[in-house]
Amino acid sequence: MTASEYNKCVDLHSHAIFRFAMKKMRNTDDAKEIVQISFEKLWMKHQVVAFDTAKSYLFTTAYHSMVDGWRSQKTTTGLEYASNTVEAESNDEYTGTMEVIEKALQRISDIQRTVILLRDYEGYSYDEIGEITGLNAAQVKINIFRGRQALKEIIGNPSNLI
Repeated sequence: MTASEYNKCVDLHSHAIFRFAMKKMRNTDDAKEIVQISFEKLWMKHQVVAFDTAKSYLFTTAYHSMVDGWRSQKTTTGLEYASNTVEAESNDEYTGTMEVIEKALQRISDIQRTVILLRDYEGYSYDEIGEITGLNAAQVKINIFRGRQALKEIIGNPSNLI
């Protein structure tokens, strides 16, 4: 990949990587850091990664960077996170459809949230999602189905949101 192709990748994919990271991390600074890490790793491998596969490489790198961050964060903030989650769930105030969906997404498993975001928000195919997450196409489909079922149970009847 040439420097001009790399710059084109930044222009084409930085917003999508940021949106993906923001949906998962829910923190602007962390999402920006994930974008920066992803593009830094792409530049370090720019001679190996082809321009055509850069988008997949960036999403894979972003996903793995987030997983690494969660693993290190889990060991340090387990109890603090649990108490914050209970406080957030006790708020019964209606805040709008998108906020209800966002809260519901935070209550499903990480892998289900990831595959749903990649499929429904970013429009990736099952094979591309499998490439990013390291799952096979059948596992991707199962996790999307189970995630959607969990969202349906959490949210309830969609007409309640209107």
